[in-house]
Amino acid sequence: MKTLRNILALLLIIAAGLNSADAQATKKDKKATKEAAIKKNIDDRHYTFMANYVLPLRGGARQLTSEYDLRVTKDSVIAFLPYFGRAYFDVPYNATDGGIKFTSTKFDYKVTDKKKGGWEITIKPTDVKNLNSLILYISTDGYASLSVSSSNRDYISFDGFLK
Repeated sequence: MKTLRNILALLLIIAAGLNSADAQATKKDKKATKEAAIKKNIDDRHYTFMANYVLPLRGGARQLTSEYDLRVTKDSVIAFLPYFGRAYFDVPYNATDGGIKFTSTKFDYKVTDKKKGGWEITIKPTDVKNLNSLILYISTDGYASLSVSSSNRDYISFDGFLK
């Protein structure tokens, strides 16, 4: 009876170990699949950055409660992002005109692979007034941060994820 109990316990331990190893392999496969999908979207220039947090130059970080995004396609970059900070000139008087809102069809696009994994994407719209560059840092997990540099506004960045 004691021997039978020991054999059953040993079989349960072996089964649990095999199940755990299988779960780890599945987790690695899922991560590799997700990374390949992100890489394909970046190469195809077809993705959307969804902003969760804003980090203005002045003041503290804020969680965003509405949906704000930056959509990138082969032929356009469309931004619908809020702005918190100091504007130096060309300030819109209508509150609905504020933020970082534009559609660009003429832009430079450069992707750099990071050594520790992930990508750095630099977008320089040439047809958007007073916007110098957008720099998007994307991790292999799909988390991202966006930095916006403008000639008439303070620097601002956003944290979020790729969709």
